[in-house]
Amino acid sequence: MRHLLILLCLTMLPTHVHSAVLAAARTLQAGTIIAPADLRAIDGKSAGISDPASAIGKQVRVTIYEGRPIHANLLQTPRLVSRNQTVSVTFQRGPLQVKAQGRALSDGGAGDIVRVMNTDSRKIIFVRVQPNGTLLAGF
Repeated sequence: MRHLLILLCLTMLPTHVHSAVLAAARTLQAGTIIAPADLRAIDGKSAGISDPASAIGKQVRVTIYEGRPIHANLLQTPRLVSRNQTVSVTFQRGPLQVKAQGRALSDGGAGDIVRVMNTDSRKIIFVRVQPNGTLLAGF
């Protein structure tokens, strides 16, 4: 009898309130930068991000099909430097400024530290990707 009473009380409790989560308004291919028109709100029965500010301007890592919830692990900061891309690296210390050519050994977005091989010396250096896409050594 006690178990029946507990079961009855549990069924009368309010169910979990679901909040709206963001889903893809269209199929988003890997590499797509998310715009406001790419998002729509759906019933939050499944997990996903709910704040549009955390998705807009991010780059999709893998294809997200229309209507699927958007999870934070599917997004990344936009890649400004691609692996094997020929890049120009700037080293600046006070009034001294040295520029060199290199090849990026990994992808990177704004603020990321990437490895670059100097094409003249074949030495590997670590550089920081700037928001405008330039690479700065000696940070």
